[in-house]
Amino acid sequence: MAYSTINKPSDYFNTKLYSGTNTPQSITGVGFQPDWTWIKVRNVADNHFIYDSVRGATKFVHSDLSNAEGTLANGLTSFNSDGFSLGDSGSTNNASNTFASWNWLAGGTASSNTDGSITSSVSANTTSGFSIVSYTGTGSSSTTGHGLNSAPEIMFSKSRTAVQNWSVHTTIIDGSFDYLVLNDTNAKADSGFTAPTSTVIPTRVGSDYISYNFHSVKGFSKFGTYTGNADADGPFIYTGFKPSFVMIKKYSGTGHWMMMDNARNTFNEIGERLKANATDAGADASYQDHLSNGFKIRTNADSWNGSGANYIYMAFAEAPLVGTNNIPATAR
Repeated sequence: MAYSTINKPSDYFNTKLYSGTNTPQSITGVGFQPDWTWIKVRNVADNHFIYDSVRGATKFVHSDLSNAEGTLANGLTSFNSDGFSLGDSGSTNNASNTFASWNWLAGGTASSNTDGSITSSVSANTTSGFSIVSYTGTGSSSTTGHGLNSAPEIMFSKSRTAVQNWSVHTTIIDGSFDYLVLNDTNAKADSGFTAPTSTVIPTRVGSDYISYNFHSVKGFSKFGTYTGNADADGPFIYTGFKPSFVMIKKYSGTGHWMMMDNARNTFNEIGERLKANATDAGADASYQDHLSNGFKIRTNADSWNGSGANYIYMAFAEAPLVGTNNIPATAR
């Protein structure tokens, strides 16, 4: 039974839905001042917008494109104590549209980290196993500090200054150090890098980068793999908590990055999916159940459950199965 010291996961990760207004507005109810906010319009096709406190408000990257960092003065304009503020940009605040935002707490204002051969600026939360790292890549064998107390299991990195694909490096697949591309559907490939340690991550070369780094924390987050069976009665994946958010990617072949959460669907079966690598609007079907101790696949669609296909997932908790407060989670 998975006991967790994080009895209220929404203090560290929370999904917040909102509607656009075409006028500046503050989005409240996140529950903390986020350091990473990922926004996607739900009802029409448009890009994803990713903001973080290390690069600063108004600076965004798209998860679905290889574009360099952009600045949108009327996009996300500030990170606030209970959420964030928006300007009147239609990309994140169109009055005709509904939006999902996924919010993570790191460590607030970044500090200098000299653990690696390259000095980095790091905002880290060692309790929830999440850090944001900004650095300038200078050499193929370089490293930089990540600020966590365990080696990251999954790292999303993007060049801020060059048109360059996202790299999602991970140690989860077969114990090797592999990578996938967030803005594409590619299967996994060998990274060619040395795996991260408890203090440093390998760096990419020749540009300014932002990196989002995670390791599993019992009862709060879980990063792992499963194998599909091509049946609507799909595999059950144990996480040790009731999931709030799950992202799934087929890694043994091509497949989309599927994003599901408990805010867009408040009861099982969880149905509205968005694709991290695509501009698609949300589409509803029966895809998965979020249970008290994990999630179960409810589709034979190849992006979730191809026969013998292998998948990577990242999951964050709505509630731990059992926390140190001895209050058990319940199914949806």
